[in-house]
Amino acid sequence: MEESWVNSVDLHLDLSASGSKRAMLIEALREAVGRLPAGTRLPPYRSLAADLGIARNTVADAYAELVAEGRLTARQGSGTRVAQRATPVKAARVPKKSPVPKTMHNLRQGQPDAASFPRADWLASARRALTAAPSEAFGPGDPRGRVELRTALADYLGRARGVRTSPDRIVVCSGFAHALRLLFPQVLTGPLSVESYGLPFHWSLLPRAFPLPLDDRGARVEEATTPTVLLTPAHQFPTGGPLHHDRRAAVVARGGLVIEDDYDGEFRYDRQPVGAVQGLDPERVLYIGSASKSLSPALRLGWMVLPERLVEKVLAVKGEREAWASVLDQLTLADFITSGAYDRHIRRMRLRYRRRRDQLVDALAPHIEVTGISAGLHAVLRLPPGTETSVVKAATWQGIALDGLAAFRHPDATMPAFDGLVVGYATPPDHAYGAALEALCRALP
Repeated sequence: MEESWVNSVDLHLDLSASGSKRAMLIEALREAVGRLPAGTRLPPYRSLAADLGIARNTVADAYAELVAEGRLTARQGSGTRVAQRATPVKAARVPKKSPVPKTMHNLRQGQPDAASFPRADWLASARRALTAAPSEAFGPGDPRGRVELRTALADYLGRARGVRTSPDRIVVCSGFAHALRLLFPQVLTGPLSVESYGLPFHWSLLPRAFPLPLDDRGARVEEATTPTVLLTPAHQFPTGGPLHHDRRAAVVARGGLVIEDDYDGEFRYDRQPVGAVQGLDPERVLYIGSASKSLSPALRLGWMVLPERLVEKVLAVKGEREAWASVLDQLTLADFITSGAYDRHIRRMRLRYRRRRDQLVDALAPHIEVTGISAGLHAVLRLPPGTETSVVKAATWQGIALDGLAAFRHPDATMPAFDGLVVGYATPPDHAYGAALEALCRALP
């Protein structure tokens, strides 16, 4: 008998239930532990395994399961004991939960095809960037971001997105949410206007946000009553469609500040990309972009193109050195852009995503209306009124992960709501996309 067994208790364990030995033992231990006062020491797993005639690893695994559940504690030198609780409780039979279908198809919006990340070209850029980098690049990072990246971005954004800027007005960040954290409330204060549909996570980072109604011409910017307006003018998220050119001009002419979220502006399929609103007035529009949709959210690289009056204020908030965006990734992205690899990747992915969009539309026509398809990585499926919740549940039972349109509606929105699904067609790998569409069709009314 082991010495540690002396100070522990005998346990009656009923292992007559059906199932694997591990499952039977875990259930029996749950019931036994529920009858014991806190602090009671259990037999060492080796001794219990010998008494029960089962493998040591099975007992050790069962103990570990109950430790993870918080029923037991395990400390070296103290053994395994019943966890502390207010009063000893009787073991209750755990009600059986309905089985949750396994997610087999990811059709959530906002995620590019991870398998298409350009590894070989990225590695080549990383090698060139590290070879050419000056020694000072490996010291504390400039809070503006590496000059190589800011220079490359100024050129690329100018020719591809119509942004008017110079490198000294670009500040590198780690994405759109990080940009909002830098801006509010340290640089920008007071309420602002946002679109009635958007990302709730972004709204949570803002001061009081007043929703603007949407129609087929985009956000009704003429109804904005706040000095600052946040828009997705190239491709409204998530409903789709660009902001009409009359409203683009009007939102700049009204004064105040426009925060432009250009989250997927490179991916336009039915005509040339819509230029950035920033090009209309660089002093009234604060432009934000990132590599999350074009390359990968794992890079954590974004950029703000700031009106001149806000540059030093943002840098003061950011601090004396770069604390978020990897300098090595910045150097690599700079080479990736200047070498032409970024343009080639965008063109390649634009063709791939357009084919996937066309497959989605063809699979659903003519029964389901698909909107917001001229750009981006997702589409909106219009549903009959009152059916969205049931269809989302049906999709879950088909093993599909996706969102209903209601998940993106501002809680204070007054515009009429409509039922729909937000389907991301970029995420599944090529070999699984056909099966994902078949499962989606089975879930739809």
